[in-house]
Amino acid sequence: MKLKSEFLNEIYSRGFIYQSSDIENLDSLILKKKITAYIGFDITSDSLHIGSLVQLMLLHWLDSYDHKTIALVGGGTTLVGDPSGKDSTRKIMTLKEISNNIKKIEKTFGKFINLNGGGSIINNYEWLANINYIDFLRDIGSKLSLNKMLTYESVKSRLDREQPLTFLEFNYMLLQAYDFYHLRKNYNCVLQMGGSDQWGNIVNGIDLIRKMLNKKAYALTSPLITNSDGSKMGKTIKGAIWLDELKLSNFEYYQFWRNIDDADVEKFLKLFTKISLEEIKKLSKLRGQEINEAKKILAFEVTKISRGLKSAKEAEDITNNIFNKNKLDDRIPTYEIKCSEIEKSQFSILDAIEKLNLSNSRSDTKRLIKSQGVRVNNEIFSSSDLSLKLYSKNSEIKISVGKKNIGILKIK
Repeated sequence: MKLKSEFLNEIYSRGFIYQSSDIENLDSLILKKKITAYIGFDITSDSLHIGSLVQLMLLHWLDSYDHKTIALVGGGTTLVGDPSGKDSTRKIMTLKEISNNIKKIEKTFGKFINLNGGGSIINNYEWLANINYIDFLRDIGSKLSLNKMLTYESVKSRLDREQPLTFLEFNYMLLQAYDFYHLRKNYNCVLQMGGSDQWGNIVNGIDLIRKMLNKKAYALTSPLITNSDGSKMGKTIKGAIWLDELKLSNFEYYQFWRNIDDADVEKFLKLFTKISLEEIKKLSKLRGQEINEAKKILAFEVTKISRGLKSAKEAEDITNNIFNKNKLDDRIPTYEIKCSEIEKSQFSILDAIEKLNLSNSRSDTKRLIKSQGVRVNNEIFSSSDLSLKLYSKNSEIKISVGKKNIGILKIK
């Protein structure tokens, strides 16, 4: 595909484009002038995780080329729940919960887009909260085809599996289409971007804009990002990889990227860093132990973009202390325990890993111990009674779970 505009050429070259509508005309439009585009985010948690990182990077690139970016937070639509990619109905959240989540997530958006320049955060609750339902059904519902909606994968997959799809969730499609219409009418927003599971919702918005405003609008979706083995990116022993450092430390975030599979390095460098494609091409040719240098660059650059330069340097420093200098570092998770509790076997390796939050559950920890995935002071832990008595005379114990989950047990 030959694209002339800098923004589209950049994101296409880096692997961001999966589906698009009328991309040639969009390309021509961007060559002529700066555009306004948006991506919607449901606010179901008080932090975004790396499942949102592709969308955040799309906004980041859009902002980098001086286009106007809108991060649309779904204060209204989160009250309904998006059925896309879900096997069951989402938990209904209160307005207060959603408002609190938005406040906490705003700082993450500020890492990716210039909120003092061309970027903005807009809450769709502003216009959805005051909609008259009768007018909405008459004016909006009459313009969108139910037959067409039933063919969209987000709905079809649920119906094919005979899993519940409530009327509440079905209305989500109408609301998202209305969002695009509202932004096109009031903000001259011509492009909606999103994940591949949002294609049907975005196309609905384009149809509504054409019928209501007689204007053009465009769609662009990104592919589902998986690891080289086909697994969902970001799924770890401890759960989600959060972007907020209050939910996941800089060290742990850095280590996630530092320990990705060799086969994923080139793809992730393209998607999640701003390193030039020429440099990425060089880094992707590294093999064996040398590929670790590319992983270090990836970890540092992703942490810098997601959390800032200071956080990236901190994570790099901690990593250097632990793995290169073999020094314990108090900035990684720590827990204090009395020596007497360990000697009386009242505190086992299972307790230590649980307190340090290095595993999802005690059963997961047991499986890891059996598979030699747990180390104490760099040695494989193999005590059959799970006791830590052998280490009770130490003042500090380093416990490692898997390749990257590390904590310090301080003995008093």
